Amino acid sequence: MFEEIFNVGKENMKEKPPVFNIGDVVRVGVSIKEGNKERVQFFEGTVIAKKHGGINETFTVRKISNAIGVERIFPLHSPKIKSVEVVRKGKVRRAKLYYLRNRVGKAAKVKVKL
Repeated sequence: MFEEIFNVGKENMKEKPPVFNIGDVVRVGVSIKEGNKERVQFFEGTVIAKKHGGINETFTVRKISNAIGVERIFPLHSPKIKSVEVVRKGKVRRAKLYYLRNRVGKAAKVKVKL
């Protein structure tokens, strides 16, 4: 039974998932349906967490919008995620960057990997 569930998940997984790491600034293209029209809206921010787990793999992106922190959790293998492009590589030393939630302004920046 477990094998059947695993195979169903494997069919819906993306063949080549995007490659990015924690601390990278990414631009995520999300498909949005408005009435009968469909368009792609971009969400740009820092990846603060990744949760692994096959079909359930997710990543959390955080940005500051009008002095308010906004976080979105995206499922990596969702058909609504059209693109994930890396804008800048980040230099970090830990797996989860939750400490950025308490920082404001320049203190909330991640160093750039050269």
